[in-house]
Amino acid sequence: MSCSPTTTFFRQLPPFNSHRSSTTTTVNCTSVTTSNNRLTIPPLLPFSAKYVPFNAVTDESYSLDEIIYRSRSGGLLDVQHDMDALKQFDGKYWRSLFDSRVGRTAWPYGSGVWSKKEWVLPDIDNDDFISCFEGNSNLFWAELYGKHNLGMNDLWVKHCGISHTGSFKDLGMTVLVSQVNRLRKMNKPLVGVACASTGDTSAALSAYCAAAGIPSIVFLPANKISMAQLVQPIANGAFVISMDTDFDGCMKLIREITSELPIYLANSLNSLRLEGQKTAAIEILQQFNWQVPDWVIIPGGNLGNIYEFYKGFKMCKELGLVDRIPRLVCAQSSNANPLYLYYKSGWDNFTPLKVTTTFASAIQIGDPVSIDRAVYALKNSGGIVEEAADATGMLVCPHTVVALVALKKLREKGVIAKTDRTVVVSTAHGLKFTQAKIDYHSKDIEGMSCRFANPSVEVKADYGAVMDVLKKYLSKVS
Repeated sequence: MSCSPTTTFFRQLPPFNSHRSSTTTTVNCTSVTTSNNRLTIPPLLPFSAKYVPFNAVTDESYSLDEIIYRSRSGGLLDVQHDMDALKQFDGKYWRSLFDSRVGRTAWPYGSGVWSKKEWVLPDIDNDDFISCFEGNSNLFWAELYGKHNLGMNDLWVKHCGISHTGSFKDLGMTVLVSQVNRLRKMNKPLVGVACASTGDTSAALSAYCAAAGIPSIVFLPANKISMAQLVQPIANGAFVISMDTDFDGCMKLIREITSELPIYLANSLNSLRLEGQKTAAIEILQQFNWQVPDWVIIPGGNLGNIYEFYKGFKMCKELGLVDRIPRLVCAQSSNANPLYLYYKSGWDNFTPLKVTTTFASAIQIGDPVSIDRAVYALKNSGGIVEEAADATGMLVCPHTVVALVALKKLREKGVIAKTDRTVVVSTAHGLKFTQAKIDYHSKDIEGMSCRFANPSVEVKADYGAVMDVLKKYLSKVS
């Protein structure tokens, strides 16, 4: 069916009536199912979204086509959807619609993000999307690890790092760059997009900007990210500025620069990013056939990811797809744990930290932008915060290790039961941190036990020598 250009948000809403014979017609851009009797319903409200001040009671709001990152009072903004319009369709309808799009190649719904377009950017035209069919990442049963290390039989890992640039940041960047693409077509004064990064944000930004033909600018802390992370923005043609500071210093500068120059800010201060990243929560529910897990554990640095998962789960509950939301856990490194300290104070006193070096470099952030968002999400999901040292050697990114060790601590305390269905979110691919893996298994990391280290064994190319080491190895594993 077709509608006028001003109501394109209804074009892709097919009816789901597979169990009986029916025909589909269009009444005022609304899908209507008819059988023997003629059915007439009122026109649907159009889907829409806007910026509003985060967690504030006010009439203040802004169009998503405005270039704005803060409210008038200086607070965070949030993308607010017209929930009344979305509620015109019930939970069963939305579940069926989203499930029908999984794994398809029809543009743009093959993307795990844009398969939920109506809940992300409802007004954007399909021609404006910049997508690499991101999302739809693997949720796998970590059976052996769960049983042998934690006494759990229902542990799962959501591998968000199985994506175009190897991290969950792709989910947010497809939304942000698509909107920038739309704004530039509207002749908005934007010459490029910029971010401060500890690695993954810069990779995602540069890749999607390259796909869109939009200049990208990256501020990085010198010598604090892996070579695998650095090579992506360089290869994607970004203008990379390496600075003698940490992430917090880069973030301070990028906010000042984007307030003076016609450059769009791509960090999670920009709430558009969170709209894409919240779809990972919806994917988890889909992959469990719309059954809600008990716990979801997420590594936390700048803390936008805690809120985005909460927002995705909350929308599913509010729109009737599920009847509850899981409890959320934010896992922080013990060397960069401002949210944990705030949580332990009873939410009484937040103090930014000057962080010390942590193996999990992407969450080495002492003054997180989304601290208020994270607190809101945790309070409203019955969530908790745990800290951990980076002390295991699974082939996941160091930040996921923090989440796994936090899970271990919570199991030991009895907070998480052995039968609880638990999902650990893996935020980036382990192969982006190959040097860290090499250092770990070579036992070259100062202050780390490396008890799972598995270094290679050097031996002469001699039959007897090889037989000796093999017999020794087999005696241990048999």
